[in-house]
Amino acid sequence: MKNSAFYVLFLFSAMVTFAQEQKMSAAEITTFKNAVNATAKSTKTLTTDFVQYKHMDFLSKDIETSGKMVFKAPGMLLWQYTKPYQYSVVFKNNKIVINDAGKKSEMNVGNSKMFAKLNKLIVGSVSGDMFDENEFTISYFKTAEHNITKLVPKDAALKKYIKQMELNFDKKGNTVAQVKMTEPSNDYTTIVFKNKATNAQVPDSVFTN
Repeated sequence: MKNSAFYVLFLFSAMVTFAQEQKMSAAEITTFKNAVNATAKSTKTLTTDFVQYKHMDFLSKDIETSGKMVFKAPGMLLWQYTKPYQYSVVFKNNKIVINDAGKKSEMNVGNSKMFAKLNKLIVGSVSGDMFDENEFTISYFKTAEHNITKLVPKDAALKKYIKQMELNFDKKGNTVAQVKMTEPSNDYTTIVFKNKATNAQVPDSVFTN
């Protein structure tokens, strides 16, 4: 899967939340969406470390990887794995460029409706701009620490790869803290973001893969 273009899909997922989830009221949903949208619009850059956990039923232990993510509005995104291997993915100018330990490949997102949707999904999962009810059936929950959105794709083609996306937002900053992506097989990937820095200077050269 590491050498597959669709590997990018499995970058996103979240730690299991053991705290009791409660459904948000309609008023809470409105307040939450407004706050997240305002934060997303004001976020010009975001740099964060991440730890990713890939859970597969046939493995006794989750696969753990880590690295750095850099986002720059409106749509430049770098995912850079540093442990246990060197692997990076750049989204820029409607293209995806993959660098697998020096072996590079490129694809034009604009040539595929599916990849266009995936690109929007990936960028949205980082920026928090994920409330498109034309694309997803969305439910809203809360715990003591997080506001949570659970998104089920409506698009039949997307459903082949994603059963559900779950985004955990920090209540204080209204930014994405954890993301979970469950596949149709019920395997899932978890990414936990930490050491986040927003609106720092990020040169475009960062997104050269």
